[in-house]
Amino acid sequence: MANQQTRRQYDKQFKIDAVKLTLKGDKTARDIADALGISPNVLYRWRLKYLASKEKAFPGTGNPKDAEADKIRQLERELRLVTEEREILKKACAVFAKENH
Repeated sequence: MANQQTRRQYDKQFKIDAVKLTLKGDKTARDIADALGISPNVLYRWRLKYLASKEKAFPGTGNPKDAEADKIRQLERELRLVTEEREILKKACAVFAKENH
């Protein structure tokens, strides 16, 4: 049977953190790649992608279209707003409950 290597997948934050380490300049990209257990070529490729598009780099599997990504961002903003409003209402209820006792 042939020796099959499984492709490892790394999440977006891991890639960004690895690239940022190379940008700091404290260690060489080769040293960082060795420490992280990845190929220096992979790290160089990640660095190029990151420098080309910063936080939009490494969209993950599925690569959502811009309209889908915009919708997701809009829904995330709405969720944050609603969550903040809920927390404010909880605090207001607690204040009114104290006043009634």
